[in-house]
Amino acid sequence: MILIINTSGNGIDLVLNGKFMHVDAEKQAITLPTAVNDFLNAENVKMSDLSAIGVIVGPGSFTGIRMGIAYAKGLGIGLNIPVVGVNAFELYLYETPDAFVAIDSNRGDFFVASKIHAPCTMTIDEVETEQMKRPMTVGHKPYNLMLATNIVEDKIKNKKIEPVIPMYLRPSYAEK
Repeated sequence: MILIINTSGNGIDLVLNGKFMHVDAEKQAITLPTAVNDFLNAENVKMSDLSAIGVIVGPGSFTGIRMGIAYAKGLGIGLNIPVVGVNAFELYLYETPDAFVAIDSNRGDFFVASKIHAPCTMTIDEVETEQMKRPMTVGHKPYNLMLATNIVEDKIKNKKIEPVIPMYLRPSYAEK
């Protein structure tokens, strides 16, 4: 059984066994352990039943991503199970492989990726030019977090598990 953890945006999103749970949380670090425990209990699942943990690595909230990864890694070490990173681009492109992904960063630019674009940031002018080269643009609506389970399964099956690190596409405010 694979638990998916997403702390990259507002609140906490969890997926397990085809079920989804969202928890509003101002302080994700305080809420996450309780939310996971409550979700597992609601699904009659014990921590020891988990075979892997998937965690969203970005792009998104700088602090939320780091906290979610740290929690997932701690669980993974404690349970001796793999922790697999999944980024938002993988989720969008899993469902629409030929799309151009453009996610508004809310800071005057966009996080983008496609089969031909490695994840990066672009201005609106660059996005308008590049999206014309792809049959569809996605990223303006939330991704389907339920697909993360499939991505984690695929990575484990194909032995494509990489170290789980945050996906930062620009320096943090502190680094500027």
